[in-house]
Amino acid sequence: MNELFNYLRIARFDHWIKNIFMIPGCLIAISFTGLPESFSFLYLFLGFFAAGCAASANYTINEYLDADFDRHHPVKKKRPSVLGLIKPHWVILQYLIFAGIAIFISTFMNPMFMVSIVVLMIMGLIYNVPPVRSKNRIYMDVLSESINNPLRLILGWSLLTTIIIPPMSLIMSYWMAGAFLMAAKRVAEYRLIDDPSLAGKYRESFKHYTDTKLLLSAFFYALTSMLFLGVFLIKYKVEFILLFPAVAFLFVWYLHLTLKNNETGISPEKMYLNPSMILYCIFLLGLGIILFYVDLPFMTILVTNSTYTDMQVNSWETIWTFITR
Repeated sequence: MNELFNYLRIARFDHWIKNIFMIPGCLIAISFTGLPESFSFLYLFLGFFAAGCAASANYTINEYLDADFDRHHPVKKKRPSVLGLIKPHWVILQYLIFAGIAIFISTFMNPMFMVSIVVLMIMGLIYNVPPVRSKNRIYMDVLSESINNPLRLILGWSLLTTIIIPPMSLIMSYWMAGAFLMAAKRVAEYRLIDDPSLAGKYRESFKHYTDTKLLLSAFFYALTSMLFLGVFLIKYKVEFILLFPAVAFLFVWYLHLTLKNNETGISPEKMYLNPSMILYCIFLLGLGIILFYVDLPFMTILVTNSTYTDMQVNSWETIWTFITR
């Protein structure tokens, strides 16, 4: 039983919490096309389960192939793979089981869901397996791993609509948001090890990173994510722009928690379970739902092509009409 538990540990079921990033895809799909007549919670459950199995397939090979590197990490050196408790033939079998379950379930879903599941597992191979092993390359380690973020968005989206993909601005925002999360995690790992030479033995890309480079890259990813988010929000419903400061605060809060506690920063799945953060995300969801049903005509000033003078006059008239109607 202990041996079986070691293999289940490297599947990292606790990381399935990251599938919450599928939920916005589901909600946005409903807002675009409505709830499909064939909707069922069983269908939704199977979709999330398939995504979890695909993730566990990736984590299985990730932990096994990282064993020689993780021995240089102050926390990860206690993993079963580092301690020599994992055998390669069972790793391969476990990978095939999880991958097979994910693909089998996805054959009953939207074709885009199946494509996304396959791409998710391919990205796991690109990220972990030599000779490509993108996790060894500076910046590419973050960008290639964070592609899983928009893939989860598409997975949630494709469960509830037949439209092929979500708006590209939203996909780019999701990708860059994922890159921000990964860069923040790298900052926490780099600071926790607190030795550039040892950090380079743990992660090849750390030979080329510095604390400053990591923080600046996280800042760049956050800015780029917010840019594309602003494009999406204004394009589809101008009232959504009021969400912008609240989402920006979430980025700042996450980075604050990462820098405050390096051990928490290297385990984002634990940070997602922070009660305060959960409540804040619920608040964001509620605010988004309210703005979806509320019209604020005077905010059209943000998207009109009129001259500044016309905009000024029209905006005051619109505000007065809104107040007195």
